Amino acid sequence: MAQPIIPVRTADGRLAPVPPRTTSRWVDVAIFAILGGFTYGLMRTATRWSAPLEPGTQIDLGAIHLPLYAAYSTLRMSIAYVISLVFSLAYAKIAVASRSAERVMIPLLDILQSIPILSFMPAVVLGMAALIPGRTVGLELAAILLIFTSQAWNMAFSFHQSLLTIPRELSEASTVYQLSPWRRFTRLELPFGAISLIANSMMSWAGGWFVLTASEQFPLKNLRLPGLGSYLQAAADAGDLSATLFGLAMLIGVIVLLDQFLWRPLVVWSDRFKFEQSGAADAPSSRVVELLQGSALIEWMNLHVWRPVWLWLDRTFGNAAARTRRFTLPATYRRGGRKAARWGLIGVGVALVLWGVVATIQELAGLPGGQWAHVWLSAGATLTRTVIALAIAAAWTIPAGVAIGFNPKWSYRAQPLVQVAASVPANTVFPILFVVLLSIPGGLNIASVLLMLLGTQWYVLFNVIAGAMSIPSDLREAAVVYQVTGWRRWRTLILPGIFPYLVTGMITATGGAWNASIVSEYVSYKGHKVMTLGLGALIADSADRGDFPLLLAGTLVMAAIVITGNRLVWRRLYTLAEARFRLD
Repeated sequence: MAQPIIPVRTADGRLAPVPPRTTSRWVDVAIFAILGGFTYGLMRTATRWSAPLEPGTQIDLGAIHLPLYAAYSTLRMSIAYVISLVFSLAYAKIAVASRSAERVMIPLLDILQSIPILSFMPAVVLGMAALIPGRTVGLELAAILLIFTSQAWNMAFSFHQSLLTIPRELSEASTVYQLSPWRRFTRLELPFGAISLIANSMMSWAGGWFVLTASEQFPLKNLRLPGLGSYLQAAADAGDLSATLFGLAMLIGVIVLLDQFLWRPLVVWSDRFKFEQSGAADAPSSRVVELLQGSALIEWMNLHVWRPVWLWLDRTFGNAAARTRRFTLPATYRRGGRKAARWGLIGVGVALVLWGVVATIQELAGLPGGQWAHVWLSAGATLTRTVIALAIAAAWTIPAGVAIGFNPKWSYRAQPLVQVAASVPANTVFPILFVVLLSIPGGLNIASVLLMLLGTQWYVLFNVIAGAMSIPSDLREAAVVYQVTGWRRWRTLILPGIFPYLVTGMITATGGAWNASIVSEYVSYKGHKVMTLGLGALIADSADRGDFPLLLAGTLVMAAIVITGNRLVWRRLYTLAEARFRLD
């Protein structure tokens, strides 16, 4: 497939033809093979999803089955991520467009991210299984929905933060040029939030592996889905160390491949949207991007598929505002319609809240006062561990994240390692570390703090790296020219530059720490269960015993503490970031 010769202007002003960059034919063959394999995998998955649901599905611990299990899990993660991405973009856009809506939507997001998965997993799985009875697709949808709950919240938080901190001159320019909502979104909002969104997408994908293990294996009705998560859980339950290591090796292989073929190219692509007036001296690079740039197959798809689709979307939605102005109802009808819709939504919301309050009161009515005292005592213990874990996480992730974000070479080497460390499911590593950590002074009380770090610190690290990468190169060069070094450099350049990202990371890390307490305070290995005083242990134990009133009480207290902390601390810092630390 021939490519056009693109002329360029030489130093003396003449046009000279320069042949386009080409790659070896094996790159096109590899791309074609991947597309063919992906299509075959989708067809086989569709066939399996339509099959009858069989309780008690056995997970074969033979290593030969690992590639197929990894493919099943990666597909579930991919579907959940696409849904999470669409949800995050739409949710943040709606919240920013209306301050009245934002006052409801952001606290609701706090509530959703603070509810641990064990609290609503039985309802989701049983509900989906009843919605599509007798078919595997119901259980598959339940797993995807549970993975979605681990991916969506921090992506929505990050894009919301990006929309709030768009420089005023860029926002005013979009108004001057009368950009339609579609073009403002595609030309300004999405590019400006790309760096933060990609960093939090990597973190969301890493967090999804943790939930995958729980969502592929549901012990209440002995329901299982074949996948990498259920394989690791089955290996841990059997105490099969070799199978666990094989499973972790496969997981690490999938993470590295995704980093090289997906996330690293996206990081390179997002670097073009950095808000700066001079080009960066050292831009991130990717060997995969270099190979794909000269691919004839990619060029053909871009010319005949992606570009026509994009032009059609731009024509269809780019002029939507102009067409809307031609066919507008009188102002009286518009105001009346909006008012009726608003009161209708408020009425539905109030009805749902009242129904939930009544159901909750009925469920908690029989809970003795002694158990309530135990719930609050457990909450105090977990709160102490959470604060300690967050302090330790911030102490090392801020300097490390800035160092990685400022140095593209370090970023290229460290990003896959960070991805691997963040993506290994904590609930499969905890039993392995459990025996070692119990031998340290303080037992599980101290070990749970260290284990909690495994599920917390990555939220902060990924956001700090994104914040450091987003600092304009011209500001960094100005600091060098004016010899701004040491603490003064941190105080005047680095900390203000990463502050909005750091707040986003701390918000999501707080919710992650409370959720990680469930597996760090309650450890099961080879049939033995060890627990310490804490709200996470109380929720895990009550879920195992089917004590739903105590489970509900623990969940409500955990959500209340997370929401209160976000309202009193993190939201105020968000407001400070919006007011003072913008690239204006």
